[in-house]
Amino acid sequence: MKDLLFSFLVILSLYILTAESSDISASSCNDDTKINGSQSRNIDNLLPKLVSGTIQNGFIATSIGRGRDKVYGLAQCRGDVNSSDCYSCIEEAAKEIRNSCPNQSDARIWYDYCFLRYAASHEFFGEVDTTGVYFYNIDNVTDPGVFNTKLGALMDRISLEAVKKPSSKGLGKGKSDVSEFVRLYALVQCTRDLSAISCAQCLAIGISNFSRFCGNKKGCRVLYSSCYVRYELYPFFFPLESFIITSTSPKYERVMAVGN
Repeated sequence: MKDLLFSFLVILSLYILTAESSDISASSCNDDTKINGSQSRNIDNLLPKLVSGTIQNGFIATSIGRGRDKVYGLAQCRGDVNSSDCYSCIEEAAKEIRNSCPNQSDARIWYDYCFLRYAASHEFFGEVDTTGVYFYNIDNVTDPGVFNTKLGALMDRISLEAVKKPSSKGLGKGKSDVSEFVRLYALVQCTRDLSAISCAQCLAIGISNFSRFCGNKKGCRVLYSSCYVRYELYPFFFPLESFIITSTSPKYERVMAVGN
């Protein structure tokens, strides 16, 4: 009976984590870029290419059109998610971005599992762009000194993995025990158009802003246009560790970041 109850709690915890991750989303529309008819048609033709390319390779950076109406697009799934979750996420992103930014030729949309962006007349590939959004857990940690020391060391380690290990494709993830009963989980990822130096720069900016937007919080998610940084006090990256959830789910607030 105890084994059955534990299995049920584990399954329930994984379901809640999956639902929570898919619910976190944001979009950004550059209101200084008004769309014209040719650009709009090019975007409509570009989006299916971004979806299919992302599903096949986990990442794509491509363009369509000519001259001032040429549209550049980039899409990427988080490196640890499976192909099914990637497909569902990028399909949703491609559908929602036009609804969120119907009149702008420069638009971005973020989910926890994927990111999609397009811009007309601007080849942004390879540029570090920290336009984005922060989500932070409203609850504070109990021992900020120890927690921040552990967090800093873990972020250094996984950032190095993302930047220096070619096979990681810009992804780094790991965990660290804060205490006997508390384990810290973290993940970073750069878009795959960035060089190693640019990837390191983007991650450093995101991590350095923890104290500004997520100081002493139990969880933080940085969704930039060029990189993704996240930490939690529960397992969230795949493969997921089994754990028993508490009676209350974490609650998050959102803060939009000023882009570069």
